Amino acid sequence: MKVIKWMIITVTVLGLLTVFVGMPMMKEQTKKFSPEETATYTKNGYNLNVVYCSPSKKDRQIFGSLVPYNKVWRTGANEPTIFKTSSAIKVDGKQLPAGTYSIWSRPNKDSWDIIFNKEVPDWGVTILSGGAETTRNASEDLVTVSVPVTKLDSVKERFTINFEDKEQPYLTLAWDKTKVNVPISK
Repeated sequence: MKVIKWMIITVTVLGLLTVFVGMPMMKEQTKKFSPEETATYTKNGYNLNVVYCSPSKKDRQIFGSLVPYNKVWRTGANEPTIFKTSSAIKVDGKQLPAGTYSIWSRPNKDSWDIIFNKEVPDWGVTILSGGAETTRNASEDLVTVSVPVTKLDSVKERFTINFEDKEQPYLTLAWDKTKVNVPISK
């Protein structure tokens, strides 16, 4: 009986250490290699904000390899990418209410599905899968749009999310020689 009690105490202590010490240390360490970045757009009544972590290419093949085709990706490194809008907007014509969302993507050679999800999980991938499986709850997907891929002339070393201001704002995601533009409107 004493052995079982000590086993339960040991497992509990190890679990608490993992949650309160291990996870924060892991997040801090991973951000040294994939730093947290912020993109904002505050024009013409828009107040948009994206927080993401920016991994590097480091001579790796990115799309179709490190980031597999036709598989949901957390769209960056470390925690899921967070998208905030202070007012209702349209994403490629689909209504997205004011709020905070996680952004997920499903890259393919010629197009990407961009997914706005109502939940923002802590990490975005399962540790036991080595990062291969996301923690996205698909039933909480609110808006999914498909946008074409643009091939870049030169390699973009770091994954970047930004806003471009053309005839309307575009949320842009670029890495390696791949770029996608997601149209936003009121």
